Amino acid sequence: MSAIIFAFIGGVGFQELIVLLVLFLLPAILWIWAIIDLLRSTFASDTNKLIWALVIIFIPFIGSLLYLVIGRRQKVVS
Repeated sequence: MSAIIFAFIGGVGFQELIVLLVLFLLPAILWIWAIIDLLRSTFASDTNKLIWALVIIFIPFIGSLLYLVIGRRQKVVS
């Protein structure tokens, strides 16, 4: 299986795979984490939740970072 992946990628070395991991996989994980946290959270206003959802969806990496840094403080604690 890995031979197929390396043949498809074109002989990319280990360092290049690490760079690809950092550039693509980690932001995707961050985006998924932000979406899941948003969906499980309760906000004082549904409008705030909708705005954060739009920011996360349409500005994936920066929106996820903003939500995790700023938006999580706006949640209602039960």
